[in-house]
Amino acid sequence: MTPSAQTPQVEEHPLSPFLPPAARLLMLGSFPPPRYRWSMDFYYPNWNNDMWRIVGRVFFQDKDYFADVSQKRFRREQLVEFLQRTGIALYDTASAVRRLQANASDKYLEVVRPTDVPALLRSLPLCRALVTTGEKATDTLCQTFGIEAPGVGDFVEFLWEGHVLRLYRMPSSSRAYPLSLEKKAAAYRRMFQEIFG
Repeated sequence: MTPSAQTPQVEEHPLSPFLPPAARLLMLGSFPPPRYRWSMDFYYPNWNNDMWRIVGRVFFQDKDYFADVSQKRFRREQLVEFLQRTGIALYDTASAVRRLQANASDKYLEVVRPTDVPALLRSLPLCRALVTTGEKATDTLCQTFGIEAPGVGDFVEFLWEGHVLRLYRMPSSSRAYPLSLEKKAAAYRRMFQEIFG
């Protein structure tokens, strides 16, 4: 077998950035899971990922607020309306990757092309905070801006193009991350309160 046949192919990001014009927060994961794991055509689509349960718990005291439990999928239209109204933008820190194993684990993602996060920020004039939702996303973003990573559940401030921005590093919403949903929701709640009041 030739080396080129052994090299996993490059995957381009399958989603466009979700950028409500009045967004005050840009949430950045690493990269979507393989398509067969999707329960909807949107960010954090894996039914076994708890991001939308965390958000439902924080904002509506109901982890299943955005979930269609009987169909095992999330309600995309409801999410889009909430995110636009609240001012939350979404994308990922990698726009092209190689998946070194056929799974959703960040550990086996090779970032081929980091996202041009400064370009995203220039289209979000009200945005003053970024949040990364896992170690790979945090490392990639910190390389982009040349900053030190905050601890999990904490933030650092940095200057970018005359603006003071905060980078929050939140616990991963993956169930592989060893923390209960309630403890993850508590960390996210603090972050959302600091940004949105």
